[in-house]
Amino acid sequence: MDTSASTPRAFVYERPVSVPMRDGTRLDAIVFRPATGTAPALLVRTPYGAASPQTGMAGTGAAVPHATALVDAGFAVVWVEARGTFGSEGEFTPQVDDTRDGYDAIDWIVGRPWSNGMVGMYGASYLGMAQWAAAAGGHPALAAIAPLQATMRWYEGLWYHPGGALSLSAVTTWHALMSLNDELRALGRGGGDLARVMALSSALADVSALNDHTPVAEHPLLAGHGSFDEFVARPDHGGFWEARDFSRHIPEMTPPALLTAGWYDLFIGQQLRDFERYRASAGSAEAREGSRLIVGPWDHEPTLTGRFRDHDFGVRASAFAADLTGEHIRHFRRWLTPADAAPQVPPSRVKLFVMGADEWRDFEEWPPPHARPVEFFLASDDNDADGEGGLRNGTLSTSPPTSVHAWEYTYVPSDPVPTTGGAQIPPAWGFTGPADQRALDDRTDIVSFRTAPLPKDTEVVGYVRATLFVRSDALDTDFTAKLIDVHPDGRAAPLCDGILRMRYRASLRHPQLMDPGRVYEVEIDMAATANVFRRGHRIRLDVSSSNFPRFDRNTNTGGIISQESIDKAVAARNAVLTGPEQPSRLVLGVVAS
Repeated sequence: MDTSASTPRAFVYERPVSVPMRDGTRLDAIVFRPATGTAPALLVRTPYGAASPQTGMAGTGAAVPHATALVDAGFAVVWVEARGTFGSEGEFTPQVDDTRDGYDAIDWIVGRPWSNGMVGMYGASYLGMAQWAAAAGGHPALAAIAPLQATMRWYEGLWYHPGGALSLSAVTTWHALMSLNDELRALGRGGGDLARVMALSSALADVSALNDHTPVAEHPLLAGHGSFDEFVARPDHGGFWEARDFSRHIPEMTPPALLTAGWYDLFIGQQLRDFERYRASAGSAEAREGSRLIVGPWDHEPTLTGRFRDHDFGVRASAFAADLTGEHIRHFRRWLTPADAAPQVPPSRVKLFVMGADEWRDFEEWPPPHARPVEFFLASDDNDADGEGGLRNGTLSTSPPTSVHAWEYTYVPSDPVPTTGGAQIPPAWGFTGPADQRALDDRTDIVSFRTAPLPKDTEVVGYVRATLFVRSDALDTDFTAKLIDVHPDGRAAPLCDGILRMRYRASLRHPQLMDPGRVYEVEIDMAATANVFRRGHRIRLDVSSSNFPRFDRNTNTGGIISQESIDKAVAARNAVLTGPEQPSRLVLGVVAS
């Protein structure tokens, strides 16, 4: 494995370092730099503490490169704690100060005598979003970025689904973590509340309990703390979220970007769209032509092994095998040390781990142009009308349906479909990734459609969506869709999924309640995948109305969901309709043999 690092170098470690912002606020930082000469610098801005193992920055060196590898490769490394966190002054307001503070931190770096005047940025999750914020600031010294598992868009990229449902477990877990950090910081300064520290620590150890409270807006641990109130009070996409959408600034962004994503990461759908938009519209030819994409079989945990409770994607699946450290070093050498550019030109623009085949493949674009959209129609099967083990089973076929059927079920908010696998935060909870769906087989509120056993390998690469004809007797409800690879032994491994809150079927900005009993044609964004459905496997689509606590539970009343108690919720009788006039269908990008 080539990490592109040179022999170990003598370096200087500086801590703490005080970095001034333009308003006089001083931020704590750690600096690693070569002992002699000048060097390009790699900046990380984090709200989690510069020395914290939560960031993965100084830990494994798997997903995020180890600082010593970067210093050995000839870079200085600067970690800056976000304002209002850990040792930094000020008040932390998510994303509000990241563009300005990112610009000022870069300005400070290029003024150091050890700097050669060129800066890159790297890091995962919030640290990746801070890179997009800094790129929007337009500092001329910012020459390259490497956002890992992050997106430009905060609403549909993280805190809400593109279908309008609150990403409940992500919201509660992150705010509990940030609130715990605040309390620990206060304790270290002689204040704080030890009882609250214990309560938050317990809540983070029991995510089910953390997410069970309703109304969500009145959460006893989170309401009134940090940004929690603002996030849950704004389910409609408006000015608040638009101000936190850095994709608006793509035409002014110039650094080439190395985007790294995971098929089972919460950010995956929007991160792929970030790459497309950036390639099309970024503000420099270098950014448009020099940006790259890597996607592995990973969730949001920091080591990125490709190993899950119910499936192991093999030794080639890990971040180490993918040589993410080497990818970072080559990316930064190419753009921060131009004299080394020629030997650092990457072999391909897009590198994807194709599941099922369990191998890395190179592509020139995302989505691959040779993956053509194929419609798989939902239909009834008169030979299996009642299904197996509680699941009502229909068929998936590329042939349009000839008969009409209404697949009815009752969604009860107090008994939602439990999150089982898929892309979620926190990653270790709920058996993230390809968790076997047979654990849900006894439920009567899931309708399942599947192909016959496939006669040959079928490779699917690209975005996934479901177009459904649906109705409900409620004013508002949700519809979920989940793509599953069914193995010959019965194991059912999820690949990607999505949700649509019906009030947002036409617009995230302007919700409209339903007319009970009326049929609507809707589209569910299911993110994306790259998977070979092997010969003898089945392609399966599960449709339901809940996925809790990955998403909050729709109370079905038409009211403000975050302000409603679960005991005020009502059951909804929902239906998916199939037939010649109501061609509900799953759309996959199928690669020709």
